[in-house]
Amino acid sequence: MLTLENIAVNYGAIRALHGISLAVEAGSIVTLIGSNGAGKSTALRTISGLLKPASGGITYNGERIDGLAPHKIVARGLCQVPEGRMVFANLTVRENLMMGAYLQHDAAAVRRERDYVFSVFPRLAEREKQQAGTLSGGEQQMLAIGRALMAQPKFLMLDEPSLGIAPLLVKSIFAQIVEINRSRGITMLLVEQNANLALEIATHGYVLETGRIILHDRSAALRADPKVRSAYLGG
Repeated sequence: MLTLENIAVNYGAIRALHGISLAVEAGSIVTLIGSNGAGKSTALRTISGLLKPASGGITYNGERIDGLAPHKIVARGLCQVPEGRMVFANLTVRENLMMGAYLQHDAAAVRRERDYVFSVFPRLAEREKQQAGTLSGGEQQMLAIGRALMAQPKFLMLDEPSLGIAPLLVKSIFAQIVEINRSRGITMLLVEQNANLALEIATHGYVLETGRIILHDRSAALRADPKVRSAYLGG
């Protein structure tokens, strides 16, 4: 469904990605793991069209999308939940969700999506009229995922969904990520520093180190790999 071929990305004179290639099959959850500064978020921002690759190509559903504007990529069903949630703090939960539906023109479909989001994250229904800035970190993460779902995505990219969230809520959010994948068939690319958790829910994984993919395999194989265990799984 998504293929990156030899993608290189520069920040000025600094090369952040050194010709990475990866593939994500329809219906799967694939994770990209690595330490801080490895280039994980850069990869997602490049797929989203926020950064332009210096070389290489990105194909989504058989169409080249590198070079497309971000809103045109969203319109094709490829959405990103950004690192740090980035909710609109002064807007209510309901208003944040409606911002996610800005490309949708079918009012009945928007209501159905909102009802689905509330069924997945009941806490958001309880806080529908509350300002997003007053929510806990975990609730804001639920809202960020819900806002992306309002765009009716076929492919969802999640950037560090566990960052700054209480462990109990992290497990709940990851359980819902799996449920969204299974019930809706939404393909997912997950960037996550908690490699244990990411590999637990993913079918395949890629290990990114200083802008290069050094390993890729089925998640079970990566979890059993001594180098991965030592570097990313706490031994």
